[in-house]
Amino acid sequence: MRRKAWKWEKMLLEITDLNKHFGGLHAVRNATFSVEENKVTGLVGPNGAGKTTVFNMITGTIQVDSGAVTFRGADITRVTAQERVRHGIARTFQDVRLLPRLSVAENVAVGVQNQPGEGFFQVLFAPVHVHRREKETMEHVHACLDFVGINPKVRNEPASNLSYGEQKLVSIARLLATDSRLLLLDEPTSGLDEASLDQFRALLAKLISDGRTVLMVEHNMLLVRELCDQAVFMATGDVLAVDTPEKLMEMEELREVYFGA
Repeated sequence: MRRKAWKWEKMLLEITDLNKHFGGLHAVRNATFSVEENKVTGLVGPNGAGKTTVFNMITGTIQVDSGAVTFRGADITRVTAQERVRHGIARTFQDVRLLPRLSVAENVAVGVQNQPGEGFFQVLFAPVHVHRREKETMEHVHACLDFVGINPKVRNEPASNLSYGEQKLVSIARLLATDSRLLLLDEPTSGLDEASLDQFRALLAKLISDGRTVLMVEHNMLLVRELCDQAVFMATGDVLAVDTPEKLMEMEELREVYFGA
């Protein structure tokens, strides 16, 4: 599945003293944690904890007020969102954000980087090269769809024809098409029935076996305990603890924050 040779590093992502204000609201306050290579890390906490804001700062869709984002040892704090994808960071969204009128395969092809067909002069003056790359792109797209388990019979159908669970799988295939090393999954299990949840469990194991690293926002602490190697607990913009899910669930003060009891 992998097309890149990746050098192993212990801590793939490091977040140091991140801060973000929205007007008078201090949405994230001195957030600090690390994401270990080839592991699943859960970002957990009640609504309004700052989890999505942290995701947005990691991916560059919003700028940090202060602090640093380090990926593979390089400071990417001021790097654009598009450049971060090229570095190897990609994310899903809770609402999947597929293009409903495009086919399933076309939605995944959107994730492929540096396609020569996007340039007018290459199309005009190097059509053979463009055609060859388009063929390679579609081969890669179908490999990504094979990886997540999408039936070949539906790949030319509009993405809107798929079930919600299948659409979430397609959104992950689109991440794989970017060849990203770090996958940020925003509530990947929300709205899934039990069969789709079993598919996701199997897919997550495949992603780790394939050398990927996953950081995921998840509200179901039982799933976090089952699926994650470590968890980062946030509340009211603060990182309160970083530990194994089992140890976090034993901490009375965190249970009080999460469940109010």
